[in-house]
Amino acid sequence: MNLDDKYREVTATINKAGGTPFPETDTLVDIVKLLVAEDELDMILAFKEQKSQTMDQLKESSGMAEDEILKKTEALAAKGIIFDQPNRKGIKVYRLLPLVNVGVFEYTFMQKLVRSDRNKELSRLFAKVFDEIGDVVQKSYDGMVGFMEHMPAVDRTVPFRLNKATGESTIIEIKQDLGEQKEQVLQSQDVAELIDKFDEIAVGHCFCRHYKDMEGRSCKQTEMRENCFTFGKSARYTSDKGFMRIIGKKEALEILKKSMEDGLIHKAYHPNFDTSKEETSVCNCCKCCCGNSVANQIGPIVNTAGFLAKVDPDKCIGCETCAEYCHAVAIKLGDDNVSHVDDKRCMGCGACAYFCPENAVTLSESKRIVRIAPPKKG
Repeated sequence: MNLDDKYREVTATINKAGGTPFPETDTLVDIVKLLVAEDELDMILAFKEQKSQTMDQLKESSGMAEDEILKKTEALAAKGIIFDQPNRKGIKVYRLLPLVNVGVFEYTFMQKLVRSDRNKELSRLFAKVFDEIGDVVQKSYDGMVGFMEHMPAVDRTVPFRLNKATGESTIIEIKQDLGEQKEQVLQSQDVAELIDKFDEIAVGHCFCRHYKDMEGRSCKQTEMRENCFTFGKSARYTSDKGFMRIIGKKEALEILKKSMEDGLIHKAYHPNFDTSKEETSVCNCCKCCCGNSVANQIGPIVNTAGFLAKVDPDKCIGCETCAEYCHAVAIKLGDDNVSHVDDKRCMGCGACAYFCPENAVTLSESKRIVRIAPPKKG
């Protein structure tokens, strides 16, 4: 096997490690070539059949000595390609990470980067890959829409719970179902409660905004960059590798408050997209850069929502502040000069209710999966 073919095999191995698989294009191979040294290729190929392994298993699958495995896995972990943390029994497990959701892309751009030629090139290549994904989605649009109905939710929206103008709660916790529910989802929580329940918290840069910074396309909504969190084992990993830094609960809550002021919505992530498991991270997402916003959408958005926005027509003055802050384009001004919510698109983030100057919007409990197809072009 020549070197180019070996890089292609390594690219395919990483691409199948979980998360969101990408079309295996030349661009994807170029990203792997930029990140992975030639002497690290065999270490990645040892994960071809099993993405999570102990040291004993890696010795067998790689044929390498323990010292060599430790050296190479440490180097790859520092690039966000391998996750190396103990399991619940205290045994260190080495897991190959995917390119996206959650893997190489996120860990690369959540650390503070300078706009070097190498980082700008990496950002350019990822942008090209995202464009290629968009082309694939459009070419198979009808099939994608059908497939979307069976996709798991990637993240879970955790709502703003107050109105900025009055300081009053906007939450109405009354169970309300929208038709027959096929998925079982968790009730959304207060993001401050998420912070309170973890002793280990790390903060890092928003990888979506930081990636666009490298391209010279800075965020239009906020100046904040260091405002995404990991918890527990993920906090230990990201801080150990220098991707993030450990912080206390007080600083985390201060970051959350500023994120709310800038209209950044809270998205919680769970292992393997399984919301029955404890959260691993929370992102605070803008409209113009983050991949889970409609304005920046490439493929389907599939989200676990716990609430649904409701507008009081007697209080609404038609100012459209709610529409300005809505990430899902789920609320629009009607001919009656009153805002109306599209309950199939609303993720229950609460930004509309938080910023409404008349306190005309509330959030009613409504557990469901929200699925939003990207716009069809042409």
